[in-house]
Amino acid sequence: MTARLDYIKTAPDAFEAVRQLEQYVSTESGLDHRLIHLLKLRASQINGCAYCVDMHTKEARKDGLSEQWIALVSVWHEASIFEPRERALLGWTEALTNISSSGASDQDYDAMRAHFSEQEIVKLSVAIGTINIWNRLAVGFRTPHPIDAAA
Repeated sequence: MTARLDYIKTAPDAFEAVRQLEQYVSTESGLDHRLIHLLKLRASQINGCAYCVDMHTKEARKDGLSEQWIALVSVWHEASIFEPRERALLGWTEALTNISSSGASDQDYDAMRAHFSEQEIVKLSVAIGTINIWNRLAVGFRTPHPIDAAA
């Protein structure tokens, strides 16, 4: 895959705006980092963003999340490892990431309300929107993921 352009150099002000939103999500929102890893990884899988899946898998591993937990995110509907609140967030992540087909159903929203405060729902939704921006930049401009080692 060949990169189309370097969006950071091409529009540094746009990059900085997204970076500031990321800073809020990652360090200022007060959200549990486990939940942030979960939604970033799932949205990136849905969007087919190899760069972000690679990055967020490594970050989750570094923060102590198990290999099994990380590996099963992509098949969470069938995996029993996820807690009910994680399952609600995974459903909401899918609903917002696929909003044109999901419509962000009442069922997905109600599942969130059962486990999160209104403030947490808003902050988690902002986090989902933020990773979707990163995914669109990386996929749209064909940002290559690093290759650490051959299989």
